[in-house]
Amino acid sequence: MDGTVEAFLGAAELHARYGTTAMVPTTLTSTTEELMNTFSVYREAVKRNRTGARFLGLHLEGPYFSYNQRGAQDPKYLRNPEPEEYMRILASSEDIVRWSLAPELPGALDLGRELVSRNILAAVAHSDAVCEEVELAFKEGFSHITHLYSGMSSVTRRHAFRYAGVVEAAYLIDDMTVEIIADGVHLPRPLLQFAYKFKGADKIALCTDSMRGAGMPNGESILGSLDEGQRVIIEDGVAKLPDRSAFAGSVATADRLIRTMVNITEVPLTDAVKMMTLTPARIMKVDSRKGSIERGKDADLVIFDENIQVSYTVSEGIIIYDASKINL
Repeated sequence: MDGTVEAFLGAAELHARYGTTAMVPTTLTSTTEELMNTFSVYREAVKRNRTGARFLGLHLEGPYFSYNQRGAQDPKYLRNPEPEEYMRILASSEDIVRWSLAPELPGALDLGRELVSRNILAAVAHSDAVCEEVELAFKEGFSHITHLYSGMSSVTRRHAFRYAGVVEAAYLIDDMTVEIIADGVHLPRPLLQFAYKFKGADKIALCTDSMRGAGMPNGESILGSLDEGQRVIIEDGVAKLPDRSAFAGSVATADRLIRTMVNITEVPLTDAVKMMTLTPARIMKVDSRKGSIERGKDADLVIFDENIQVSYTVSEGIIIYDASKINL
């Protein structure tokens, strides 16, 4: 959320080095004005992006989230969805392809219906909903769970009674797709295995959920904009809040996610790759041109060695990363 073309291009080039051919840049909770600026900067970045992973549109993550499940999202920007605001946002950009929000908030289902009418993916995220609220949201068009387990409710007690949460709803609703931050830190091996066993490679997308610390050494970084963002610490392969009370985003890359699923979770390589390619392409409705090697599709290719270290990244037939040309 730096609001600069250079930030977009830098992220695209960095992720290309680790096997990403196309990506959906994601915002954080912020002011409407910051979002508007991001929209205009994004359009310019698309025009100038020649050497990085291609942009497929914008994912708005927030600002309509549950306070209890905010994670590292800045609480001062959290709010309920109001038509006056979200209709203005939607009218300001044709590049929004996905919007993640908490469906239990007042007005959230109305926004979900509006998103579906515009062919924008409505996703559940940072939500404290009970299972029944997610089931209702699914009927209204919410079809995806953003970073499963991270920033969402599970089994809770209210007045002595147990209630299933978002996590349980993700498994109970067969056609609900999910994504997991498979960096080996956000979710331990048993949870990765559980998700794979009960949702399968056709319903799981691997996501990096990376912030600016991706590809950087341990040390301090910033989550969000350089001017208004939160200070975080990069260590143990993840971003943390300064008091280390919670994770503050991932620093993972595509190749790391596949290595985790293959080496730690013991998922077949073909399924790990599918969850990084074809499944997310289907979720984002770009599988007619992305996600698999087929006649008529974009020539998006990644060549990696037996250790899943990337040698070449090719996007739309153009080599955007060649490991042999990197000066060490």
